[in-house]
Amino acid sequence: MDRKKSEYFIVRQSALPEVLLKVVEAKQMLDRQQAMSVAEAAEKVGISRSSFYKYKDDVFRFHDDLQGTTITLTFNMDDEPGLLSDVLKIIADARANILTIHQSIPIGGVASLTISIQLLDETGDISDMIERMEEQNGVHHVRISAKG
Repeated sequence: MDRKKSEYFIVRQSALPEVLLKVVEAKQMLDRQQAMSVAEAAEKVGISRSSFYKYKDDVFRFHDDLQGTTITLTFNMDDEPGLLSDVLKIIADARANILTIHQSIPIGGVASLTISIQLLDETGDISDMIERMEEQNGVHHVRISAKG
């Protein structure tokens, strides 16, 4: 039997079927001891136990799989004084460790940035961090380009 290599995808929450989101919610309830059994957690979130067991090993919150690893973010940023500092503060507020920063020379008022960060046990939710970065005026298209 030829086993295929596992592939992983990063998908926005809004694109996931509701059942997968409920599996993640049930897993969190079990981890936090808000439910004492799979049956109880599944019932609380409104899925069957079979759905839970079918997907439990294949769906997880993005941040849960990344603690202790390094990710590389790429994005474009307007050439405005203080904007890079604002982005770096967001990363610091998330308690991630900045390893490298590479900024291109701005062309047409826009620079390309690549920032590698190490995710620590105390690092907050990466999805929230990226969302805060994208909300900054002048920051465009934050993407995770590598995970290592």
